[in-house]
Amino acid sequence: MRNTGLKKSVISKPYMELRTSCFKKPSVIMSIRRIIYMKLAAYQFGVTGDVKQNMGMIRKAVELAAEQNAELIVFPECAVSGYPSRNIDMAKNIDHAAVGKALQELRELSDKLGISVLVGTAFLDNKYYNRAYLYTPGQSPMWYGKRALYGWDEENFAPENETGVFKIGELTIGVRICFEVRFPEYFRELYKAHTDLNIVLFYDVTDTDDTERYNLIRSHLLTRAVENITPFLSVNTIAPFQTAPTCFINASGKVLRELERNKEDLLIFDYEKSEPNFGEKGRILYSDILTNK
Repeated sequence: MRNTGLKKSVISKPYMELRTSCFKKPSVIMSIRRIIYMKLAAYQFGVTGDVKQNMGMIRKAVELAAEQNAELIVFPECAVSGYPSRNIDMAKNIDHAAVGKALQELRELSDKLGISVLVGTAFLDNKYYNRAYLYTPGQSPMWYGKRALYGWDEENFAPENETGVFKIGELTIGVRICFEVRFPEYFRELYKAHTDLNIVLFYDVTDTDDTERYNLIRSHLLTRAVENITPFLSVNTIAPFQTAPTCFINASGKVLRELERNKEDLLIFDYEKSEPNFGEKGRILYSDILTNK
């Protein structure tokens, strides 16, 4: 059994500061600088309409990420249930009993392995919802429900009104789902909530290869990161053809890690919260003015 790892997210590192005085010889003074970091994982795979098959892939990925000391692993939209009307014809025909058992297993797995798990699924709670569930060791489950419902989403799901803002250790995490990346307003909400990291779960694929769409959605992510001065982690399914990336983007819009399209894989990235650079400070200044922050 592995420890929760949450305490590892904050490290105090000594550094040397040289001070001089006209009365004394130069002296070395020890100071403490806090570094907040989190090892992140994102798993892209071919989501199906079979809950058990999906869970087999998800379970394997959680265990693999825990072995690599990841503290948070994220999965695509509807990764547990499958996505209606892609993997299954309608939300009402999903095996919701199996979804419930799968989510309970993920909660237990999170506690056992000491890793937080963020996973997408359709969920029946009087109505059908498109949710991202967060399981953090030793805590009650939390979720965010997709609000931007259009097309198949509108036919299958009801909207919710959660903020999508969560605490994991000392980091504040913002969560959004797929189509919401098209709308900057959803991410301005997260900026106002002072998130340290924003995560987007996708189920965005096409039947024929469409690199133009992939690059367009990738550019949305880059822009959301830059305009909100916040790092982004995204994850997508891979089949038939992947049209949104699984990647990590820093607050200046630089892609620091990206998985190969259409290929099952696990992304691992060591995220360290950093002080804003010159350009980022300028964007923070005017973002605060424009949002009356």
